[in-house]
Amino acid sequence: MSPEEHISPIGHSLLNRRSFMKNSGFSLGALGLAQLLSKDGLLAASDPTSFTGKSPIRPKIDPDNPYASRDPHFNPPAKQVLVIFCPGAVSHVDTFDYKPDLTKYHGQKPPGIPAVTFEGPSGNIAKPFWNFKPRGKSGKMVSDLVPHLGEMADEFCFLHALHTQTSAHPQGENFLNTGFTMEGFPSFGAWVTYALGSENEELPAFVAINDPRGLARSGKNNFGNGFLPAAFQGTDFSAKSPPANLQRPGSYSAADDKSTINLLAQLNGKHLERYPGDANLAARIASYELAGKMQTSIPDVMDISNEPKSIKKLYGVETGTDLKKEYAKNCILARRLIEKGVRVVQLFNGSDPSGGNGITNWDSHSNIDKTHAMQAEIMDQPTAGLIQDLKNRGLLDDTLVVWCTEFGRMPFLQGNGTGRDHNPDAFTCFLAGAGVKKGYSFGESDNFGFKSISGKSTVYDFNATILHLMGLDHERLSFYHNGLERRLTNVHGHVIKQVLA
Repeated sequence: MSPEEHISPIGHSLLNRRSFMKNSGFSLGALGLAQLLSKDGLLAASDPTSFTGKSPIRPKIDPDNPYASRDPHFNPPAKQVLVIFCPGAVSHVDTFDYKPDLTKYHGQKPPGIPAVTFEGPSGNIAKPFWNFKPRGKSGKMVSDLVPHLGEMADEFCFLHALHTQTSAHPQGENFLNTGFTMEGFPSFGAWVTYALGSENEELPAFVAINDPRGLARSGKNNFGNGFLPAAFQGTDFSAKSPPANLQRPGSYSAADDKSTINLLAQLNGKHLERYPGDANLAARIASYELAGKMQTSIPDVMDISNEPKSIKKLYGVETGTDLKKEYAKNCILARRLIEKGVRVVQLFNGSDPSGGNGITNWDSHSNIDKTHAMQAEIMDQPTAGLIQDLKNRGLLDDTLVVWCTEFGRMPFLQGNGTGRDHNPDAFTCFLAGAGVKKGYSFGESDNFGFKSISGKSTVYDFNATILHLMGLDHERLSFYHNGLERRLTNVHGHVIKQVLA
């Protein structure tokens, strides 16, 4: 049998030049028609990149002014957001998720507990290492590990049935902050500033305040721009480490500085005219111009020496360990940035890209009674002081506060008997301020805090809710990248309406 006889009739038609030209013509005509219909908005309902039936919303950004304030999708309760992120996984069963059965079954190993978890064999059920007490008018049970935050329980909206996709710290941080376990995706702060810009022209739209001990496990990916234009990455500095190279050399006068800036503006403008539409070039120029403005704005916002003693006492700046004092200064810096209109402030409590086992972050695989206590001593009073200060100044009316960690910890000890392993199936975060219920708890984990059972919410839901409170529809806020309409929530997520005020 000849090779031609092996080819089917359909195969022959594909090899026929007349058929090939005819099919190509029909295909190209169909593509042209689709393009014309798309321009007229007649394909929106069947757009394959908009499976929700909603057309994507990509903000119109002026390349010459990428930080300009932009309108939200709808009228929002919150204009700014403060994210307090605790890397390492805070134990929910030792802080905000009260489980009496842990005390009842202390030292036992009830059925259903896995023999092996993330870091090895599991041990027995362990009661909370700190006593729980009812707090405020709501009577919310909060442990003595975080007494200052406990005093403010009536301001908080707790989510007790969160769960995540991973039990590894780098992936967990990525997932919480970018919506993906892999690297290379835009952070939450980048998405918000991409959508809304900023109302302050002299400070970055998105500031990441790193822990005094350094970067968190996933480093700058937690506040990176991913595939969004470079203008929307977070600018990271802290009370201890101001932005580099902002000081003018002593031999360089203010007049010299101004003339140089004017010359650079002219040269950059001409260069941009040669390459119109180059978003990366425009972002670089905008970042240099912002850096020039920051030479005067940053020293002012970072100078906390004039803060009254009452504020320093509220935050705990002058008591406790050196790490607590430095973190307290970071908290004051966060408030000052919110006051100045910075759109997104991300405050880190915990660090160390290589781990730390509870010493540099909340990852307490051993000696949890000592390591969690050390982290809480740093975090509790300054964080509570920050939220209280925002409330006293009326800033909570327009600011959403998000306290979060990447996952929880197990209700039983590890095989070594002194720490709790990672728990991706149940953990607690809380919201406060603009648009959320006060003194309210949503969702429930089981009797041991092991798995979410009621009001189960994903990290996608969590991020969708935060975007909603900022006036953004998570199903429509998108960026076209590699043939896909990318979103912070990927193709998932629902707004948790039960927590909305």
